[in-house]
Amino acid sequence: MGINSGVVHLSYAAWTLWSLGYADQAIKRADEAIALAESLSDPHSVVFAEVYVATLHLLRREARAAQGSLQYLVAISMEHGLADMLAGATAMNGMAIVEMGGGEEGIKLIQVGAAELRATGLEMVRPYHLCWMAEACMKVGRFDEGLSALTEALMFADQKQDRYCEAETYRLKGMLLLEQDDSNAGEAQRCFQRAIEIARKQSAKSYELRATTSVARLYASQGHRHEARTMLADIYGWFTEGFDTADLKDARALLDELSG
Repeated sequence: MGINSGVVHLSYAAWTLWSLGYADQAIKRADEAIALAESLSDPHSVVFAEVYVATLHLLRREARAAQGSLQYLVAISMEHGLADMLAGATAMNGMAIVEMGGGEEGIKLIQVGAAELRATGLEMVRPYHLCWMAEACMKVGRFDEGLSALTEALMFADQKQDRYCEAETYRLKGMLLLEQDDSNAGEAQRCFQRAIEIARKQSAKSYELRATTSVARLYASQGHRHEARTMLADIYGWFTEGFDTADLKDARALLDELSG
């Protein structure tokens, strides 16, 4: 791809470390990737590193930080005619906008960016785009459309054996089902449990935390507060860093609520 291998390895390490539950180390590796790329004065390597750091900020639910990387990414991509990276940036910007409350605008950008990226023949990030689409649809009440996106994501995972965000796909499916109708609680619970099972097999602690927080909140709403607190305290207690991230803050807040 014409990209420095050191930049590639550091960028992949950043995503992997976040999945494994090391959010702070992930940021450190992403910053190292950018520093290396910039030292080489290689626009392709710089863009590659910026794509990964922007996605990492989205994974950490830091929409404004992601947009900072995306502005730079768009400028370089346009300057050097990097259509695939520009398309990816468009989709990521859509998700950042969704996180900041711009649901419908964000959905349009995710759709445009994902379509443009697929037109280039690059499909490796398609599951992320489908999950982003589902989450965006959930926030604006387009539940059927969101569930359809997740069905496509799960089919893609089976067809391509591309399972890096399969746990999150099931978690989002559970969330959408609950938002759609309270009577879906049983199916939603099974989705959360499936997400936890997958995350544990992958040692993906960050995804396990998200899924456990979701199912603990469901259990609490059903009156099973002790069970909810026990399961959430167990996974929360595993973490040694990243306590300033939104996911761990949400888990901590729920633990405090359940303790009170």
